Amino acid sequence: MDSVLIVSSDKKSTEYLYDLLRDEQLSIIESAENVSDIHREYDLVIIDTSLETDFGIKTAVDVSESTGADVILAVPKEFEMELESKSETYGIFIIAKPIDKNILKKSLHFLRAIRHKLGGVQKENVKLKKQIDNIRLINRAKYILMEYLSMTEPQAHRYLEKQAMDLRITKAEVAKRLLSTYEN
Repeated sequence: MDSVLIVSSDKKSTEYLYDLLRDEQLSIIESAENVSDIHREYDLVIIDTSLETDFGIKTAVDVSESTGADVILAVPKEFEMELESKSETYGIFIIAKPIDKNILKKSLHFLRAIRHKLGGVQKENVKLKKQIDNIRLINRAKYILMEYLSMTEPQAHRYLEKQAMDLRITKAEVAKRLLSTYEN
């Protein structure tokens, strides 16, 4: 987490949050009076609830759904519990005002840990999607071999494996070459 946007129409709240965040290892801390002033991607958006009568929940949901940023919504203490239940499905982190420095630090640590964990899951997801795409490609190539060269499925499979070994390329690459020959 390197970049943070503080969204608040209250200058005192903005300055207070700046002071709290100053010691954290963040490369960018910017502020805006409303979310329409967001002109770049941020890792974290902290929204002060003095923005709207609905205590910023709609704004926080909009930011959460339209950006890749983590969202912390600072709310008056009496609304903390009520808004937690409304916001959890959107991944919005609720924190009571006045914000305690230790609670903010723990929240940032938690969000960094979750972001790190999700990054690993996303990498694994990309890897699995690529494997699925390769399997589909290989299956299409087998179908072409079975249809045009009257091979059985085991023969087509063996053919693709042998070509991959002989040419020292992947089965997916053999399948791509085969498909480019027969599907054009």
